[in-house]
Amino acid sequence: MLAAQRAGPSALAGGWEFPGGKVEVGESDEIALLRECREELAVDIVLDDRLGGDVALVDGSAVLRVWTARIVGGDPVAIEHAELRWLSPAELTDVAWLPADLPLVEELRTVLVP
Repeated sequence: MLAAQRAGPSALAGGWEFPGGKVEVGESDEIALLRECREELAVDIVLDDRLGGDVALVDGSAVLRVWTARIVGGDPVAIEHAELRWLSPAELTDVAWLPADLPLVEELRTVLVP
């Protein structure tokens, strides 16, 4: 699993998250995720399955929606993040996940373990 460490804003800096970003007006969730991975990680992906349901952000401004995906082009680069890290199922709790992402970590473990 590829995890991304936030570089900012200061309230979130240092926390770890699932890569991705905000959906722009007129975009589907899926198209936004493809675009965000190109912009933030310099990779092309193919989406697999959606993981869990909507998770409300702490401030209530948006919801988090997560998909599993495979990289089909490029090597991940931390363009907008402080650091990227590949985590095995055993390492999923080795990073300080942001509160919005944390509820999906255990569900992700079940997907990653064969």
